[in-house]
Amino acid sequence: MSDTSFLTNGLTWHPQAYTWLLQEDYSNAIRFYEQAIDAEPDTKTYYWHLGLLLLLQGQEAEAQTTWLFGMSDGEPEQIDDWTAELIQVLQTEAARQELLHHHAFAWTIRQHIHEIDPGDLANMLRIVQHAIALETLTSEDLEALGVIEQLQAGQAIDGDATLLLDVLGGVLATLSPDPIALEFADACFDRLHEHESLMAVLLPAVIKLAFSMRQPLFAAHLLERYLHHDLEDVEVLGHLSTFYQNAGHYGEGIAAAQRRYDLTDDLPEKIFSSHLVLRGLMTAGGHWQKALKALQQHEQLLKALIAEPPIDIHPVRTTRLFTSTYFLPYFRDDLSQNRALQNQVMALCCNNVRTNAEANVAHYQQRNYSSRGSTAPRSLKIGYLSHCMGRHSVGWLARWLLQYHDRDRFQLYGYFINERQNDALYDWYISQFDTVWRRGVDGSNNTVELADRIAHDEIDILIDLDSITLDLNCEILSLKPAPIQVSWLGWDASGIPTVDYFIADPYVLPDWAQDYYPERIWRLPQTYIAVDGFEVGVPTLRRDQLQIPEDAIIYLSGQKGYKRHADTVRLQMKILAAVPKGYFLIKGLADEAVMKNFFIEIAEEEGVASDRLCFLSEVASEATHRANLGIADVVLDTFPYNGATTTLETLWMGIPLVTRVGDQFAARNSYTMMMNAGITEGIAWTDEEYVEWGIRLGKEPALRQQVAWKLRQSKHTSPLWNGKQFTREMENAYEQMWKIHTQ
Repeated sequence: MSDTSFLTNGLTWHPQAYTWLLQEDYSNAIRFYEQAIDAEPDTKTYYWHLGLLLLLQGQEAEAQTTWLFGMSDGEPEQIDDWTAELIQVLQTEAARQELLHHHAFAWTIRQHIHEIDPGDLANMLRIVQHAIALETLTSEDLEALGVIEQLQAGQAIDGDATLLLDVLGGVLATLSPDPIALEFADACFDRLHEHESLMAVLLPAVIKLAFSMRQPLFAAHLLERYLHHDLEDVEVLGHLSTFYQNAGHYGEGIAAAQRRYDLTDDLPEKIFSSHLVLRGLMTAGGHWQKALKALQQHEQLLKALIAEPPIDIHPVRTTRLFTSTYFLPYFRDDLSQNRALQNQVMALCCNNVRTNAEANVAHYQQRNYSSRGSTAPRSLKIGYLSHCMGRHSVGWLARWLLQYHDRDRFQLYGYFINERQNDALYDWYISQFDTVWRRGVDGSNNTVELADRIAHDEIDILIDLDSITLDLNCEILSLKPAPIQVSWLGWDASGIPTVDYFIADPYVLPDWAQDYYPERIWRLPQTYIAVDGFEVGVPTLRRDQLQIPEDAIIYLSGQKGYKRHADTVRLQMKILAAVPKGYFLIKGLADEAVMKNFFIEIAEEEGVASDRLCFLSEVASEATHRANLGIADVVLDTFPYNGATTTLETLWMGIPLVTRVGDQFAARNSYTMMMNAGITEGIAWTDEEYVEWGIRLGKEPALRQQVAWKLRQSKHTSPLWNGKQFTREMENAYEQMWKIHTQ
């Protein structure tokens, strides 16, 4: 920047004084203007510059006095002209300080401009901008400034909308979920709803709010305000549906998804909208007939896609299709049909992703191929990819593998898809890796760039913990940035052709299951998961508080709404009908009113009084949840999608479990965990056996005590509770996979 770049319109600094200004030698510049005023008291620009220099030196009162003194002898018209000159001087210096990123000086100068001209909206926005940069902005400051009122009044902004967009993003990141951020955003939408860059600011902000900051309802309210200006924005409606559902406002979420479905004729987008409708119905729970109808429609769309796949699907639409088969195993235990449909959809998506990133794919292929003939490195580079490494079921289970990893044999790389705030377990995971990448913090949100990072890190084996629960992981795996890619833990295998292995065990997926998977099923010797245990807090449930007699038999089922299959609930009610002293505690995220009606209707059909059902609220911590399991005499598992983390927690607490075993992975989780804990009591292979075991465990206290004793003893001997041994088996699998690859 030249010394004269801010000298304009005769409002010039003396060259020597300006040199001192640039050198931040304010004392000499102040003495110069004091002498100049003594010599030429009628030259008003000297007062403006002197006051500014005093302001830069932190003497605000003296600066204001100097400016007032300079105007004291003026007539009204003169004062108006002098005020405009002063503002110009201050604006010019504020702009210079902004180029230097001196936010504190720029904020101070603009505060004085605001006092002189409180209606300058662009100046107000820059004050907010600097306060955000200084991390000092509060809701009280924003309200006192009056910027929202000026925006609502239609006050003009000098320049284009870039400033307003920048401030909007900053306010949402800084003040959300304070209601004033919503009010500010609404005022901005009035001015920006047709601006092409608005979505580039709004969508990342609401996604961070909904997921990283765990404020999905506030994010939904923001999008509702935007939709007042564009009722048919299908992109916004998709996010709105997800946020509402995640916030427990299921009706609004389903309605938004249905609106999206009705507004689009594009088949991939139709499928995504249909998936959102299905997601809302299943997450709410209890909408069983509506969900069955939605599933039928959804499968018809998927089959149409497979029958005549579009030639060129947009990359964003392709990514969304990865999760489109998610709910199939929740409806039926049909390994052949479910896997066939899923594998075909995954192959279609994978091919499209690779076609759209041919250069990247070729680069990764070259690196992967070149590693085949290499000797085993001193230590394998293992990358873990997930959005669940924190307070999440996957996070509670995978931590033992990280804790016991042999750091001499393996270098560990963590790729965190989501940033998690106020999550101690997330912070622990961050500390466990030799190298960490966090989406939106240490890198771009672009999946291709993350794939590039994985390839650049020369990862030997990439472990995906999420399967199709996260579409972004599926896109990354389709690009195949690592020579060996493995799915483990988060769900059933994805069916993506570029995934080499799926970690299982002899119980959860026997030999005959391989026919249904494109991945090679890698069976660990005993169990595909093991933990050293769980933190257990202080229970908050008591029988007397729930008005349950001391001699009652308490059954419990704690699962989310989408695991509540009507046929299984009917079996549970048959158990309750046969155990007169039985009570049923029902827990899990769902639409409370709908879920109650769902259970009560089936109970009454089976002759069970509704006062024997008790619906429990969620508790603040996982440790308290586990402690509260102790109130149960028997836990009844779900089918065709069993519990996983909930099953492990039940067994750890020493509580008998009744589970129904099927063919698919999701219907065999509890089975493998019980077998690896040395328990066969409660394992049912038919609906009739499920009911029989439920009745026996309810009526036979000696049998319950026997199971509880076995579970207690298993903590000293069972592979299910031996995280160190499990880690050694996983590490041996990694080394064998690498050996196969290099040979």
